[in-house]
Amino acid sequence: MKSNLILKKNKSLHMKEQSVQLEKFSYDNKIVRNFAVATIIWGIVGMLVGVIVATQLFEPAANVTQYGSFGRIRPLHTNAVIFAFVGNAIFAGAYYSMQRLLKARMFSDFLSKFHFWGWQTVIVLAAVTLPLGITTSHEYAELEWPIDILITLVWVAFGINMFGTIVKRRERHLYVAIWFYIATFITVAVLHLVNSVQLPIGFLKSYYVYSGVQDALVQWWYGHNAVAFFLTTPYLGMMYYFLPKMANRPVYSYRLSILHFWALIFIYIWAGPHHLLYSTLPDWAQSLGVVFSIMLIAPSWGGMINGLLTLRGAWDKVRENNILKFMVVAITAYGLATFEGPMLSLKNINAIAHFTDWVVAHVHVGALGWNGFMTFAILYWLVPRIFNTTLFSEKLVKTHFWIGTIGIAFYAIPMYISGFTQGMMWKQFTAEGTLQYGNFLDTTLQLIPMHQMRALGGTLYLVGAIIMAYNLFKTMAQGSLIADEEVEAAPLLKVTDESEFKGLHWHSWLERKPFQLLVFSLIAILIGSLVELIPTFMVKSNVPTISSVQPYTSLELEGRDIYIREGCVSCHSQLVRPFRSETERYGEFSKSGEYVYDHPFLWGSKRTGPDLQREGGKYPHSWHYHHMMDPTSMSPGSIMPSYPWLFDQTLNTDKTQDKLSAMKTLGVPYDAYQIKNAVNDLKAQAKDIQTKLAEEKIKVSDDKEIIALIAYLQRIGTDIKKDQ
Repeated sequence: MKSNLILKKNKSLHMKEQSVQLEKFSYDNKIVRNFAVATIIWGIVGMLVGVIVATQLFEPAANVTQYGSFGRIRPLHTNAVIFAFVGNAIFAGAYYSMQRLLKARMFSDFLSKFHFWGWQTVIVLAAVTLPLGITTSHEYAELEWPIDILITLVWVAFGINMFGTIVKRRERHLYVAIWFYIATFITVAVLHLVNSVQLPIGFLKSYYVYSGVQDALVQWWYGHNAVAFFLTTPYLGMMYYFLPKMANRPVYSYRLSILHFWALIFIYIWAGPHHLLYSTLPDWAQSLGVVFSIMLIAPSWGGMINGLLTLRGAWDKVRENNILKFMVVAITAYGLATFEGPMLSLKNINAIAHFTDWVVAHVHVGALGWNGFMTFAILYWLVPRIFNTTLFSEKLVKTHFWIGTIGIAFYAIPMYISGFTQGMMWKQFTAEGTLQYGNFLDTTLQLIPMHQMRALGGTLYLVGAIIMAYNLFKTMAQGSLIADEEVEAAPLLKVTDESEFKGLHWHSWLERKPFQLLVFSLIAILIGSLVELIPTFMVKSNVPTISSVQPYTSLELEGRDIYIREGCVSCHSQLVRPFRSETERYGEFSKSGEYVYDHPFLWGSKRTGPDLQREGGKYPHSWHYHHMMDPTSMSPGSIMPSYPWLFDQTLNTDKTQDKLSAMKTLGVPYDAYQIKNAVNDLKAQAKDIQTKLAEEKIKVSDDKEIIALIAYLQRIGTDIKKDQ
C-alpha cells in the first residue's frame, strides 16, 4: 500500500512537471574531457614513479641524484596517484554525473575552467617542489603552505560550482551519488583546513602549530579520513551512478543506500587513531579508534553488497562485458580492503602488522583494485559517449583487464608475504631469550625477492594503464567531442502543496534540501572529530611532560629540517613501542613527553630501516659520516641510498634565527639570548663535531649539511636518558 502511494504521488508530481514546456540547455562535456585526459596522463606518470620507487627498495643504484632519491620521490608517487590520478578521475566522474542527475549544466563555465587549471597547477607545483625536498612531511599533505592556499581556493571553487548547479537543478530529488559528493566536499574542506595550520618561516618553509602527540593525532585524523573522504566517498557516489548505467539495472536497495551513507560518514571519522596503536597517544583515544574501526565493517560492506547485488540477474552480461568486469573487481577489492582495515586495527594484529609491508599490501589492494579499476571502467564507459563513438578496441580492454588483475596479484601477494615475514622476524626470540634476528638487515635481505616481485606487479599494472591510454586516445581520434550536449527537461516547479510529499519515505525530505544535507553531513563528521581532538589538546594530563626534555639546539634544528627534506621519515620510524622485542632491539620505549618540541612529529608509518628514536649517542660521529656517504660500508647489504650531496652542500643559516623565533611563537622555550646567538651557537657546535671527526682522520668543513644532520641524529632520544 505504502509503495503504491509513493508511486502515485511521484507520478502526480511528474505529470505536473511534464505539463510545463520543456527547457533546452546543454551539458558541458569539455570539462569532463579535460579531467578525463588529465586522469590518463597523470595516472601513467604516478604509476611510473611508483615502479621507480619500488625498484629503489631492492636496487639502491636506482636512486639517481638527490632529486630522484627514494625519500624525495616517494611522496611524489603518493601525491601523483591520489590527487592527480584519482583526483582528476573524481572530477571527471562528478562533473559528468552531476549534470545528468541534476538536469542542469554546471553553474559556471568559468569556475569549471578555474577548477581544472587550478588543480593541474597544484599537481605541477607538487611535481616540482617534492623532488626539491620542499615538504612538510605530513603523509598525503606534504605540500607547503602557499600550495595549501591554492588547494583551498580550488576546492572552494569546486564547492560553489557544485552547489550552484544543485540550486538551479531541474530534478527535485537528489540521488544518492549527490549525497556522497556533498559529504566529500565538506569533509575534505574541514580535514584540509585543520591539518594545514602552519606557521610560515619563509615562502616555502613552515612549521606545524601542533607538536608531538597532538600533531600525530591531527595528522592521522586527516590521513585516515583523506582515504575515507577522497579515495572512498566520491568513488561510492560514482559507483551508485555509473554501475546502474553500465548494467542497465536499478540500484539494489534505496534503504540500504541511506543506511550506508549516514553510517559510513559518521563512523569513518572516528577511526584515525588506529594508525597510532601502541604509541604514546592516550589509551582512550586508541580504544575509540579500534571500536569505531570494527564498527566500520557494517556500512562499508553495506555499500559493497548494494553494488554487487545491483548486478543480480546480470552475471551473463558481466561475463561478456569487459567494463563490468573492472567494476566487479573494483567493488570486491573495496570489500576486501574494508574488511582488512578493521582487522588491522585490532591491537593483537596491529602489534605484528604495523610498520611492515602488510600495510602496504592492504593499501594497494584498495588503491589498485578499488580506485584504479573503477577509474578504468568509468573512463572506458564515459569517453565513447562524450565523443559520440564506440571504443577503438574491445580486445585491448580485455587485455588491460587481465594484465591489470595479474599485476595486482603480483603486487599484493608478495607484499603480504613480506609483511608477515617482517612482523614475525622482528619478534622472534631464541630459546636463550635473545632476539633471533638482532641485526635489522637480516630481515631486509630476506625481503628482497618479494620486493622484486612487487616491482614486476607494478610494471604490469602500468603496462595495462598504457594500453588503456592508447585505446582511449584512439577512441577520441575516431570520434568527435560533443562539447555542448544539447538536451531538454522540464523546469523545477515550486511545491505549493506539502501534502504531495506526505507518505513518502522520511529521508525524501532531506533529499530535496541540499543545504540541510550539507549541514547534517557536517554535524555527522564533526562529532567524532571534536570528541577525539578537543580532550587531547585541552587536557594537560594527556601529554605529560618530562623535565629533562629540552629544545633542539640551532644546529640540531637545522639538521632536523635536512632529515625532513630528505624524506628519512619514509623509511625510519621514531617510535619505540612497548614490546620486549622492540625495547631489546632499540632501547627504552617512547614517552609522549619526549615529543613536546617536535614540529612536526616524525613517528613514521613504515620501517624499511630500523627505528631511530634511540639513535642518539649509539655510534660515534664517524659512523654516521661513513653511513651517509656509503651505507654499505657500515651495514653490508644495506639498500639505503648514499647522500653525497650532504658533504658538498653548504648549510644555509639565513633563516636559523627565524626558525628559533617561530618555534618560540609555537611554545618552545627559547629565550631572547638563544635566538640572538643562534648562528654563533650553531657554528660552535658544528666546530666541535668537526674536531671530533678530525680526531678519527676525517676531514670535512664545519659548514656542510652533513655536520647538521649528524648533530640531529646524535640528539634523537637522548633527553630521556637524563631522567633514568
